[in-house]
Formats: sequence, structure tokens, C-alpha cells
Amino acid sequence: MDIFLQVWGGTGYLLAKIALAHAEGLKHDRTWRLIGWSAYLLGVPPWVILMAGKQNWIAAAIEAGGVPALILGLVMAWNRLDQVRPWVDWGIKILTYLMIAMGIAYSMYCFGGITAFSQVLEMGVTLGFLLGSYLLAKKNPLGWLFLAEMLISMGTLMYSQDKPVLVFQQAISLVFVIHGFIRAIGRVKSAH
Repeated sequence: MDIFLQVWGGTGYLLAKIALAHAEGLKHDRTWRLIGWSAYLLGVPPWVILMAGKQNWIAAAIEAGGVPALILGLVMAWNRLDQVRPWVDWGIKILTYLMIAMGIAYSMYCFGGITAFSQVLEMGVTLGFLLGSYLLAKKNPLGWLFLAEMLISMGTLMYSQDKPVLVFQQAISLVFVIHGFIRAIGRVKSAH
């Protein structure tokens, strides 16, 4: 079951990065963005299960807490929006911060504070995943850099917990994240 979850979650997240990276710089990017955000959403359940199974409570909370930002990206792509109403933006931020706080608090409760290297890596995952997906939903190129940081943190965590499929997926994803960043910078430069 563990390998099945690794393949499911890893495939969903890898496809998301491929599709979103390809969308950067395209004039008609809607289809690729819809595929990317949908693949992300489909990849969330196995990641939450895998993280919770290893008591990676911060990472599990962040994977679940990132769903509103992923839905935001999907809705913005579906409706061809570049901006959302301020109250929607604030609502997603508040939900995200609540999930971070709950994940950190529960992890600290279980481990008696921040006592494990895995918790530090999970905080890196948290920062990268939330800021990366939020900024990408808003088509901000900096989102790609935060995703790169997240991949490095998650890859290290998965390596330490003997999840070879996900280590490989994180490494391959990093290639597409760098590609997406380069394309996003090109998109921004050509818009000015």
C-alpha cells in the first residue's frame, strides 16, 4: 500500500508541476493550468495519508491546508482570472495560517516541542508549499522558487524516511520547477 500511495501522490504532484511549468509563457494557458491544478488536488490524499502515517503532522496539515490555494488556482484558471476579490484572498490566507498553526501545535504536542530534524524539514515544506502554491495561483514567478525550496526539504524528509519513489519524484519535479521559473520570468519580461 505504501508504494501505491507514493506512486499516486508522486504522479499527481509531478504532473501538476509539468502542466503548470508548460503553461508559463503560453498565451492560451487555461487548459494547462486546469490540468496542473486538478493533478495537484488529486495528489493531495495520498500525501496526507503518507505524512500522517509517519507522524509528520506539520507536513500532513500543510498538504491538507494547501487545498484552498489549489482550488483558488483551479477556479482562477477556469474563470480566466488574474485577480480575485480581496475577501476570497484573505479567507484563503486565514485558512492556510490556521492549518499551519494546528499542524505545528500538534507536532509540538506529540514530540514535546521542536525536537526532531524531521520537524525542521516539515517547516521548510510548509513554507515552500503554501507560499509557492499561493503565489503560483496568482501567477507570481516567485512561487516557483518557493516550490523549489519545498522540493528540497520534502526530498530530504522522504529520503530520511525511506520513501524512494517520492525522493525520485521530488528530484524530477525540481527540473520542471526550474523550467517553470525560467518561463515565468520570460512571461513577466515580455509583458513589460
